[in-house]
Amino acid sequence: MTNSPFINCLLIAGTIFLAIAVLGQTRLGFAEINPGFFGRFLALIIGLFSLTGAVLLVLFPVEVVDLIRNYLAQQIQQNLGLIL
Repeated sequence: MTNSPFINCLLIAGTIFLAIAVLGQTRLGFAEINPGFFGRFLALIIGLFSLTGAVLLVLFPVEVVDLIRNYLAQQIQQNLGLIL
């Protein structure tokens, strides 16, 4: 895994949101978590998106995405006359 703090934050946030979605109505010492149905569903969606984003950033680093984007932009500019 890379040492990117953004990826680590996404992993931690995804894990916490998934824990909220799974645990639901619990009492953790002094804190009570009671998000309700919509809150649990929203926590599930946010958790899945966070973990998916972290995995995608590990598999496809920003440099690779920028390289592909620049290549496609260059090809579109070169072939713009053929398209129009």
